[in-house]
Amino acid sequence: MTTASPRHRDRLRQSVAPFLSFFGGPFATLNREPDVANFAVGNPQEMPDPAYVAALERHVAPHDKDWFAYKLSEPASQRTVAESLTARTGLAWDPADVAMTNGGFAAIAVALRTLVEPGDEVVFLSPPWFFYEILILAAGGEPVRAALEPPAFDLDVDRIAAAINPRTRAVLVNSPHNPTGRVYTPETLTALAEALTDASARIGHPIWILSDEPYNRIVFDGRTAHSPAEFYPHTVVTYSYGKTLLAPGQRIGFLTVPPTLPERVQLRDEIFVQQIAAGYAWPNALLQHALADLEQLSIDVPALERRRDRLVSALREMGYEASMPEGTFYTMARSPITDDEAFAEILATHRVLVLPGTVVEVPGWFRISLTASDEMVEAGIPRFAAARREATA
Repeated sequence: MTTASPRHRDRLRQSVAPFLSFFGGPFATLNREPDVANFAVGNPQEMPDPAYVAALERHVAPHDKDWFAYKLSEPASQRTVAESLTARTGLAWDPADVAMTNGGFAAIAVALRTLVEPGDEVVFLSPPWFFYEILILAAGGEPVRAALEPPAFDLDVDRIAAAINPRTRAVLVNSPHNPTGRVYTPETLTALAEALTDASARIGHPIWILSDEPYNRIVFDGRTAHSPAEFYPHTVVTYSYGKTLLAPGQRIGFLTVPPTLPERVQLRDEIFVQQIAAGYAWPNALLQHALADLEQLSIDVPALERRRDRLVSALREMGYEASMPEGTFYTMARSPITDDEAFAEILATHRVLVLPGTVVEVPGWFRISLTASDEMVEAGIPRFAAARREATA
């Protein structure tokens, strides 16, 4: 049996050390306190959407003896996803190219296992989602960061292109982007596609885009979140319904490739093998049966937009530098002191939870989740002001 080397285990642990440190600190102590204004993570702070619960209830009663049997990618689920993607992108998606997974986490893991050979490099955007690095390492890859500079956090195509060499296998892109809320435009994605096409020809093998898109329906101000798959055939799209439905504990997602990919048929078997190798990474039966109904539902995006406008405006009036997110659940704000972790602890004493920027590789900033309730927003505003006064006194 093959085992990971001690050095590799150390790298895995180090990649999640900031995450574990935060979630074992003030968050663990205060997360369930009823008077806390909880902006730390994208968890629901109110009861689930009744329509979501009703959809699950409609499908819990078995229709046949195999209702709860072992499931792979159910044809009905694949059709639902393909129809949705076709409507969103204008490309004629093939249901056979859709691999259903137990969440977006598994979709990314399976995609990396499919694309990456030991020692291959994967470029990813920093600030990142917490777990990109550990998933790249677990697939045998080498993580390479491409920094997004605050406060704009724009996608720097030249910086990505400069990071590419013959060992590069993939570029991991997340738009709408967690944690910054940026939504990358068709012009930016076209420029990225052109850069990767040129680089692929130069180094002699395709460089893939792994497009992580769990927030692609959570966009503000009338925007549309475009997929890199619309512009670049060698794209693997990963998605989680947990964000759109604000039910991250109900694990269903998918990975897929566009109909423009020449080798898509050959890829299906490899994805299947890697789903088994990843620990039978298919979603449970009930969620697949209910997917056609769940596909029609969404978090209240206008409510998120109103919270964004209320909170960002209030923070700016207090003297915070705060971003105006274009999508996702999140906004970024600069800490009034250099040590963002220390400031997060000050906020915690005022009964406010935020995510220190250090956890997502942006020291000196912190992330705020807009999934906090309206009551938390109103309670939190004077507490943000009081914490700022204390920190800068």
